[in-house]
Amino acid sequence: MSARTAAVCRLASDAVIDQLAFGRSGHRSTRVIFGAAALGRMSQDRADAVLDTLLEFGVNHIDTAASYGDSELRVAPWMTRHRDRFFLATKTDNRTGPGARASLGRSLDRLGVDHVDLIQLHNLVEEDEWATAHAKGGAVDAMVQAREEGLVRFIGVTGHGLRIAGMHLRSLERFDFDSVLLPYNFSLLQDDAYRDAVDRLLDVCRERNVAVQTIKSLARRRWTDDDTAPHFSWYAPISDGEPLDRSVRWVLARPGIFLNTSSDARLLRPTLQAAAIASSTGAPPDDEMRADVDRLGIAPLFDGDTLERI
Repeated sequence: MSARTAAVCRLASDAVIDQLAFGRSGHRSTRVIFGAAALGRMSQDRADAVLDTLLEFGVNHIDTAASYGDSELRVAPWMTRHRDRFFLATKTDNRTGPGARASLGRSLDRLGVDHVDLIQLHNLVEEDEWATAHAKGGAVDAMVQAREEGLVRFIGVTGHGLRIAGMHLRSLERFDFDSVLLPYNFSLLQDDAYRDAVDRLLDVCRERNVAVQTIKSLARRRWTDDDTAPHFSWYAPISDGEPLDRSVRWVLARPGIFLNTSSDARLLRPTLQAAAIASSTGAPPDDEMRADVDRLGIAPLFDGDTLERI
C-alpha cells in the first residue's frame, strides 16, 4: 500500500487540516482558509451545508469581501453560532479613507459582528489606487483608525496578477501590513520574473512575520468560448481528482503559506481532503506537475496587463 493510499484510508477518522501561526496575529489558522466568495450566489441553506464541511475538517478561518455578492450575509448566521471558532477576514475595494471606513461599517453590519479579525485592501495593484490608499487620509489611515477603535484587529493587502508580488513589496515598504494575499500555483511559478518576485516577497514576509495567503491553486486556464461547464469561478478550475490533489499538495509543500479555497464550492471537499493528507504525502514531483500541465492544458491566467484587475 502506497503512503498516499494509506493516508486516504485514515482520512475518514482523522480529517483535520494542519494549523500554522497566522503571522503575528496570535491565531493558529488552518493552512487551508475558506474562500467565502463561493457563497456569493448561494441560498442560506446551501451556505449552511458548506459550514458543516468546514467544521468537519476543522477549518477555522473565513475570508470574505464586501464585493463577494451576498457572501457576508451568508456568513452572518454562522457568526451568531460560531464566532469564537473562526478568524474572520473581509476586504474593502475603497481607496479613500471615508470610502474604506464606510465599506467596513457596511461589512460589520452585514456580518452581524462588532469587529473583524482582519480587514484587507482588496486587489491593490494599480499605481493610482495604490497612491490614493497610502496617501494621508487614505484607506490605510482609515483602517489604522478603525484598528485603534477596536473595529478590526489586523490589516492586510491582497491582489491578483503578475505585478502583485512586486506591489506587495512596495506596500510593505510603506506600511507594516499584517498579511498579504497573491496567486500561487505550479503554472504561474514557471514564469521566472514572477517566481523571483514571489520569492523576494516571501523572504520579507518571513523576516517580518507577515502572513502569506495564496489563491488560484486550482486554476486551469481562462474559460474559452466553447466551454459548456458551469462557471462558478471566473477561470476554468482543475477539477480532476489526482491533478487537483497534486495541485493542493504542491502549494502546501511550501512552508509558511496558506491556501485559500476556490470560489467553486464543488471543489471544497476534495481540496480539504487533499490538504488533510498533504503533510503525510509530501510534494508531488515536478515531472508529475508538468504532465498535468500538458494533459489538462493548464495555462497561466494573467498577462501582466489587462487581467490584473480581476
